[in-house]
Amino acid sequence: MGTVSQLHERIRPPAHRIQSDEEALETARSLAAQFAQQASDRDINRVLPYEELEALSQSGLLGITTPSDYGGLDISNSVLAEIIAILAEADPSIAQIPQSHFYILEALRIDGSEEQKNFFFAKALAGDRFGNAFSELGTTTAGQYNTRLTSDGLGYRLNGRKFYSTGVLFADWIAIFALNAQDDLTMSLVPRGSEGIQIIDDWDGFGQRTSGSGTTILHNVYVNADAVVLHHKGFERATTIGSVGQIIHAGIDLGIARAAFAETVELVKTQARPWMDSGVERAADDPLTIARIGQIAIRIEAAAAMLERAGKKIDIAQINPTEDDVIEATLAVAAAKTLTTEIAIEASNTLFELAGSSATRIGLNLDRHWRNARTHTLHDPVRGKYHIVGNYHLNGMAPPKNWTL
Repeated sequence: MGTVSQLHERIRPPAHRIQSDEEALETARSLAAQFAQQASDRDINRVLPYEELEALSQSGLLGITTPSDYGGLDISNSVLAEIIAILAEADPSIAQIPQSHFYILEALRIDGSEEQKNFFFAKALAGDRFGNAFSELGTTTAGQYNTRLTSDGLGYRLNGRKFYSTGVLFADWIAIFALNAQDDLTMSLVPRGSEGIQIIDDWDGFGQRTSGSGTTILHNVYVNADAVVLHHKGFERATTIGSVGQIIHAGIDLGIARAAFAETVELVKTQARPWMDSGVERAADDPLTIARIGQIAIRIEAAAAMLERAGKKIDIAQINPTEDDVIEATLAVAAAKTLTTEIAIEASNTLFELAGSSATRIGLNLDRHWRNARTHTLHDPVRGKYHIVGNYHLNGMAPPKNWTL
């Protein structure tokens, strides 16, 4: 990767090297405490978290999924999902930014060459951030691509336009997904400052406002041949690429649910008034309110348990990627993602149900929890996951192999 490395020189102190699952979790908690302090202000004023992302790089968390053969921790996927949930409880926009980063590293682990793995895993361990240029507008269905990778001498050229480019504003490397001459999906890893890349900060969604998920325009971007991964191969056989990406999305939703629940408990204890017919003097003593709080708490715990179980299934499938083990991981992640999606929306709705009208005041910005939940859970609809799980159990139909599963 010598040619690529010459194109990307960044002055950054080497990232800390995390040594254990426990250290990774403690690092995430420490960062989350910092990120939470200004999370609401960043949302209201749409202040992009450049400093926070640099702290994330320096912490060493971005290198924790690097395989041990390449100097990394090779962390359990259960721990990875919990780390994402911890960060998301503090600020889900920040937690969403490295989702693509970890997906890209898993794709490299599965189908990258030894040269690519040695080079890019070292970059991740050093604190470099990987962003995605994946989704597009204007296609017939989600998951289709107009962006093209065409031959040019010893390398290639990229042309196209990407939307929802989460993480690209903060990235050192951009993973650009495009079809080659054979209509196979490729992943090209290029330095963010490469000639012909235009990044537009035009994300205006009402939730996840500071995730930087804007537009990336590619005009004749040159790519070295040794920086291209044949990404389609990862979905022609049983792999964990999709499961790793999806469990991180589930972790984000779980964190949003926890944040909304914590706000609800605090408001019910300190500010909410009981209903006139409740017969109690404090909202926290209202039997119906108590039951509703218990219901949400139990569902959050259930979602967390499902997430942990799914992570262990992915661990097994990564070690032994048989068709059966990968299907088990896929179904477990689909189940967890369904629960985390539903509890994120339910918990953020319940916040207003129990805290009352005063909680809707603009200055409190409590609606950010619902906005974040509603926006992030649109990534891939859970109705499809119900169908996939049901079709497997009823008809023996294996889940399709793609990045949403």
